Amino acid sequence: MRKIRILYIRFRNELQNNEIEMFRGAVLSKLPNASVLFHNHVNDNFRYSYPLIQYKRLFGKAAIVCLEAGTEAVGELFSAGDFSFRIGDRIVRMEIDSIKAEQVLIQLWDTYFTYHLHRWLPFNEENYKAYQQLEGLAERYGFLEKKLTGNILSLAKGLDIYFDAQVLCKIIEVESPYWIIYKGVRMMAFNISFKTNVSLPDNVGIGKGVSLGNGILHNATRNFNQ
Repeated sequence: MRKIRILYIRFRNELQNNEIEMFRGAVLSKLPNASVLFHNHVNDNFRYSYPLIQYKRLFGKAAIVCLEAGTEAVGELFSAGDFSFRIGDRIVRMEIDSIKAEQVLIQLWDTYFTYHLHRWLPFNEENYKAYQQLEGLAERYGFLEKKLTGNILSLAKGLDIYFDAQVLCKIIEVESPYWIIYKGVRMMAFNISFKTNVSLPDNVGIGKGVSLGNGILHNATRNFNQ
C-alpha cells in the first residue's frame, strides 16, 4: 500500500471527446522541450508505462490529471505562461477553474469499493476476437473481469505499488458497448460498474488510451462535482 500524489487541473472551457487528442497536441505545442511524461514518447519509441499526465474531458470541460512525478512535471506548462491553445480550427484561451492536490491511498482491503468506469477500452485486436467467440453472458463477464483486474494491476505497477494478496473484481453492471475512434482505430468501449477490494483514486484512467480520456474511473459513493 502507498499514498500517491494527484493533482487535478480543471478548466472552464468546454471540450468534446473527439477534441481531447487536439487538446494534448495544443499543450505540447507550448512545450517544445516537454518532459516525456507529457507525451509518453522517448525519441521514436513509446514509453511503456502507466501515463502520469492524462488529458481528459470531465463533466464536459477540459481537464488534466497528474500523478506522482507528473504533479511536478506539469509545472512546465505553468512556466510557459501561454494558455492560448489551438484546438482544431479554433483558438481557445484556456481558463483554469480549479487546481486540487491530494494524496490517495491505494491498497487492498477486506471490504469492497464500488466504481463506475466510463469509455473503458479493454481490448486489443487479439483479445477482442477471443471475446467475440464467447457465447454466454457469464463467460463474457468473466473475460471482462480478468481484463479489468489486469488493468488495475498495471495501474498499480506504473505507480510502483505491488499487492501481497489477490486483487478481486466483480462486474455488477454493463451498459451496451459502443464504438469509438482511438488514434484512428475503431474500438469497442464500455461503461461499467464494478466492485473491487482495492481503493483507487477518482478520475484516473484504466485500460487502453487513458492518456487521452478513456477509461475514466469514479468512486460510486462520492460527489464528483466538487
